Amino acid sequence: MTVGETLTPLVDDPLRFESALRRFDEENGLDRNVEISNSVAHPRELLYARRLTAWVLKLCPGASEELRLASRCQHICRWLIPRTSYEMSRSGYLRWRNELKAFHATKAGEILAEVGYSKAVIVRVQDLILKRNFPKDSDSRTLEDALCLVFLEFQFSELASKTPDEKMINVLRKSWMKMTPIAQEQAARLAYGTRERALLGHALAGSE
Repeated sequence: MTVGETLTPLVDDPLRFESALRRFDEENGLDRNVEISNSVAHPRELLYARRLTAWVLKLCPGASEELRLASRCQHICRWLIPRTSYEMSRSGYLRWRNELKAFHATKAGEILAEVGYSKAVIVRVQDLILKRNFPKDSDSRTLEDALCLVFLEFQFSELASKTPDEKMINVLRKSWMKMTPIAQEQAARLAYGTRERALLGHALAGSE
């Protein structure tokens, strides 16, 4: 399989689908944290959701309706549960991550029910958000690939600027190992700064 090989299927109800995307965007548009892209300020989580959707569709133009919905609400209202509200330890980090995923799944489910989606679709979207059945589930693999690619394209440089090299290399190695070969090919084509490319090179050398 290659990027762009499949065709985009029709959604069951285009109006319902667009209503769900609009509601997700409305919620993420409330984020007061701002990120600049192309000289324009955007609510951070709204920009993130759109970038994630774009990567999912680039990797799999024929993405299922549930996968496309999940990509748009993966981190919905993330700022409402800040990392600083948990102890700054490994256990605190893991508890934060787990409770965030549960929050995202619940919030997404409420919106999907609000616009008329069935329980089966809601559960499927929530399973993707919660990363159940990863890596066996193909939609879950695609979503994880997209998450890693958004990180590498848009977040890697900033994180690397404030993270020790050894720790950053470990983060990159773990991300790379989660990605499919198709996503790795896409990641290799991204534009990196000199330091970022060197860090990625060290990470890949250690994963061989």
